[in-house]
Amino acid sequence: MIMNQIFVVEGMTCGHCEKSVIKALLALDPQAKVEIDRTQNKVQVDSEKAREALAKAISEEGYRVTT
Repeated sequence: MIMNQIFVVEGMTCGHCEKSVIKALLALDPQAKVEIDRTQNKVQVDSEKAREALAKAISEEGYRVTT
């Protein structure tokens, strides 16, 4: 089942940061839909993967997931 999940992510400051996060999430779930609002530090993901796995993928890119 696809779930819409929103993460607050600290440390994304540029387009390269966004691309890194998107790439990491799509590596975990190639079917995921990812939208990023860098001004609000929000990453929205539509995916079947567990929230913990998605958060880990973001964290492994060097960004802090706060919620």
